[in-house]
Amino acid sequence: MTSPVLTWFLKAVLLLASAFMAYKLYRTGLYRRYPVFFAYFIFRIPNSIWPLLLSTSSAEYQKLWICTDVVVLTFYILLVKELYRLVLDKYRGLYTLGRWAMYVAMVIAVTISALSLIPKIKPATPQTSKVMTYVIAADRGVNTALVIFVVLLLLFLSRYPVRLSRNVRIYAVIYSVFFLSNTFVLLMRTLFGRHMIDEVNVALMAVTAICVVAWLILLTPQGAEVRTQAVTIEPHYEHRLLTQLDSFNAALLKVGTRQATQAISHKS
Repeated sequence: MTSPVLTWFLKAVLLLASAFMAYKLYRTGLYRRYPVFFAYFIFRIPNSIWPLLLSTSSAEYQKLWICTDVVVLTFYILLVKELYRLVLDKYRGLYTLGRWAMYVAMVIAVTISALSLIPKIKPATPQTSKVMTYVIAADRGVNTALVIFVVLLLLFLSRYPVRLSRNVRIYAVIYSVFFLSNTFVLLMRTLFGRHMIDEVNVALMAVTAICVVAWLILLTPQGAEVRTQAVTIEPHYEHRLLTQLDSFNAALLKVGTRQATQAISHKS
């Protein structure tokens, strides 16, 4: 059994930290570099307030949860896309490939998740419950696809000596913790239903609060200019890896350019 005081404390920390984070991004001008990240924290402010004003068992709460969860899922997709853009800024071919692969993977994952839940929907099921079931299916599918791409991004950063700004590296690492914790909670809910749901939600709020506070402290205007690499390797090996990466990126760009040219010629 979780303490109501602890729950309210974490909610207050999240609300204040989100507000300060949005203010800091705007005041320092970092919102121009990370527009989706900034918009997400602007959205978090009202999205942290309305659950405090409604009973979780009310119809209004369920309807608002459905609407806001769809918005949250959209933000998750855009945040991962923005993260890929920042990391692969110099590798547009890899970025384009990863973006389309992410879209295809999400469509497949959401379809499989929705089909798995169809047998659980009965004709007598209330309409709101049906919609919530569909949203949960989308939630599970989107999170499953995105977590794969977040892990792939981490593997990429650990494999190749790509120089990134300190802010981008902090953004990527903390967001990975933030997103993986959300996915873990979703998995726990799928496996155990409503058992331990309060404890799991409190744990998620604690991890989320830590991530937001970490972003608030570590993201700085100076960090946008400092470029570092996480992988420390011998210079000759670094050169070979980067040459391989450049070659692969150039090949993908050529394929994309050829396809675009063919599409234009077909239209004309």
